Amino acid sequence: MKTIIEPFRIKAVEPIRMTTRAERERILSTAKYNPFKIAARDILIDLLTDSGTGAMSAEQWAAIMRGDESYAGSESWFRFEKVVRALTGFKHIIPTHQGRAAERILFSTLNVRGKIVVSNHHFDTTRANVAAAGGEPIDLPCAESRDTAEPHPFKGNIDTAALETRLKTRAGNVALIIVTVTDNTAGGQPVSLANLRAVRKLATEHGVPLFLDAARFAENAWLIRKRESGQAGRSVRGIAHEMFSLADGCTMSAKKDGLANIGGFLALNDDRLAALERDVLILTEGFPTYGGLAGRDLDAIAVGLDEVLDEDYLRYRFASTAYLARACRNVGFPIVEPPGGHAVYIDARTALPHIAPAALPGQALVCELYLAGGIRACEIGTLMFGDAATHDLVRLAIPRRVYTQSHIDYVGEVIADVAERRNALRGYRILREPATLRHFTAELAPM
Repeated sequence: MKTIIEPFRIKAVEPIRMTTRAERERILSTAKYNPFKIAARDILIDLLTDSGTGAMSAEQWAAIMRGDESYAGSESWFRFEKVVRALTGFKHIIPTHQGRAAERILFSTLNVRGKIVVSNHHFDTTRANVAAAGGEPIDLPCAESRDTAEPHPFKGNIDTAALETRLKTRAGNVALIIVTVTDNTAGGQPVSLANLRAVRKLATEHGVPLFLDAARFAENAWLIRKRESGQAGRSVRGIAHEMFSLADGCTMSAKKDGLANIGGFLALNDDRLAALERDVLILTEGFPTYGGLAGRDLDAIAVGLDEVLDEDYLRYRFASTAYLARACRNVGFPIVEPPGGHAVYIDARTALPHIAPAALPGQALVCELYLAGGIRACEIGTLMFGDAATHDLVRLAIPRRVYTQSHIDYVGEVIADVAERRNALRGYRILREPATLRHFTAELAPM
C-alpha cells in the first residue's frame, strides 16, 4: 500500500480550542511576539518542539503503575539501568531530570574552563552549558551543511579535516568532542557511521574523550540504514549499538527518542569521572538511583527506549515528516534538504529575502504561522544564536504519536496561505532579552 498509516490506535483524546485570527493577534501581542510565552490552551497545532511533547503508549502507562518510589535502589531504577546499559553498552548510568542537567554535570566535572569543546553543532542548551562552565563551544560542521538546498545524505557530519587541524593546533586544550545525533541546528540532519568512525580515530590519536548528544539516536540510526552504503541490511538496534560503541559516553534527553515526557541520563565508561558526576548529581539532582526523577518516570523511559527502535514506528515517523516537507515544497517554501526525522526546517532567510537577518526573518515567519492558523513553531537562527547564526530557520517539530495526517494537512494549508502573502511580512526587533538563551524569554515588537 502507498499509505503508511499510524501504527497505533487512539485510546484517549484531548480537545483543541479553536481561536480566531483576531484572538490570536491579541494573544501574540500580549506574549510580546514570542510564542514561548503563549499559553498552550491558545495553540491549535503545537510544533514548537518534539521534546517531551509526545504521547506515551499503553505499555508506558502500564509501566508507570509499576513505578517503585523507594528513595534508594528502587525496582524502577534497576529496570531503567538494565535497558540503558543494554542499549548503550556504557558501564555507568547516571539518571537526570532532563538532557541539559546531564550536560551541566558533564561539563562541570570535565573541567572545561579555559578549554574548547568541539561539536558538529552544539544545540542551544549545550552551548550555554559549555559557556557557563567557562569553556568555549566551537562548531565544525561539514561543508555540505552550509547549503540548505543541497540534498547531501549526511549533513550532520563533523568536518574531520577541520577537527584534526583543531586537535593539532590546540593540543592539550580540547576538553571534549561531542557529536550531536541527529544534528538539530543543521536541520535534523544525520551523522554517518563512517564519520563517527573517523572522529573516533582522531579522538583516540589525540587522547580526547568523545561523547554523543544522543537525544535522537534512533532517528539517526534509521537514516544511516536508509542512506549509508552497506547499512541497508542491518537492524536499527544494531546500528544504534555501533554508534554508542564508538563513543566514550553520551548525554541524552529522554524527552526525544526516549518517548517520555521528562527525563534523561548521562552514561560513560570512565570510573573516575563517573564518581565525580555522581557527587554532583547527589548535590543538585538527587540520589544516584533516581537522579531527579520519580520511579514511574524511570519505568516510562525504559519502555520508551525499546519502543523507539520499532521499525514500523520509525517508518511512520519519517513518512510523516516527508509528508509535511512536500507540503512546504509545493508552495515554494525552501526547506533544509533532505528532511530529517523529527522536524521540517523552513529556510526563512531564503524564503523572505526582503527581511534582513538583523530583522529576524525566522521570527517573522514564526509569528505569521501563529496568526494565520494557530500553529506554534520555533526560530533557529539570529534570535537564537545572534550574529553567529549562518541560517535563519523555522523548525516545525512534530511531536511523537500525537498528530494525524489531517492535522498535518491543516498545517500545509496554513503554510500555503502564508506563502501567498510572504512579501507582505515584516521583520521584528528585540525590546528586552536575557544574557543567555534569549529566545526563550525575549520580548519583541514588529518593525
